[in-house]
Amino acid sequence: MADRRLQVFHTVARLLSFTKAADELHMTQPAVTFQVRQLEEQFNTRLFDRTHNRISLTEAGHRVFESAGQIFQLYAEMDNSVRELTGDISGVLILGASTTIAEYMLPVLLGDFKEKFPDVVIRLKVANTDGIVSQVENNMIDLGVVEAPVSNKNLVVEKCRMDELVLIVPPNHKLAQQNVVSLEEITRYPFICREEGSGTREVMIESMHAAGINNADLSVSMELGSLEAIKGAVEAGMGVSVLSSATIEKELKLGSLVAIKLDPPLTRPFSFVHQKQKFRVRAMDELLNFARNYCNNHQ
Repeated sequence: MADRRLQVFHTVARLLSFTKAADELHMTQPAVTFQVRQLEEQFNTRLFDRTHNRISLTEAGHRVFESAGQIFQLYAEMDNSVRELTGDISGVLILGASTTIAEYMLPVLLGDFKEKFPDVVIRLKVANTDGIVSQVENNMIDLGVVEAPVSNKNLVVEKCRMDELVLIVPPNHKLAQQNVVSLEEITRYPFICREEGSGTREVMIESMHAAGINNADLSVSMELGSLEAIKGAVEAGMGVSVLSSATIEKELKLGSLVAIKLDPPLTRPFSFVHQKQKFRVRAMDELLNFARNYCNNHQ
């Protein structure tokens, strides 16, 4: 309902990039530039300083940005109050999830949620844990679901459930017959790890440090950003890896991988994370309640 020019300006100002704003708004960059210029013409002043391919807000731009946020908040509160009267639960929610959660937890949860609330549109963004937390901090997503502890005390973090990490090896590997493997023993074999910023990698390295093991002792043979790629590489005998037990159920049934518990055990929380804002649209509250129930039933 808010002025489209103001929405486009606010997105550019938040990201400080016309290109990133165009991607987020699903618009062309010239269209974004046109909307901002129209707003500048209305105020008869520049809202951005443009130098050396970088932009920054002018004093007028800062004032418009601050006021725009307040305007959007009022629109949202008005919309929500009317929907509470009518019992209507709809709108758009932008959900962010780290890779493991997006691929192995959310499909069922979101499918059931959409069945109950068909008028709520959910847009899902997938990134590693660091990326999701950053997007929550910058108000790019309404709710994040991540797979590692979150240190930012300015965000609300609510634990969903605990997840166990296990060592995975091919069936013919010399460790395949063991029930438990120490972290130190893993350092003797080629290791396939997740990319930097991954919650799985972060928990693994922190646990190694706690056990007095330097992460430089890990014989990293490959670094992959895809869970399926890691599982495929392990199945092919290219190394061992540590992944969430939730991601390998199919491979364990097929017998293409073997899961071994770790000593000490490696666990990490699956958590919801969002801004400490006083007001939220009702659709987000319903999604949070739905997700809490899902977690309680899938401990």
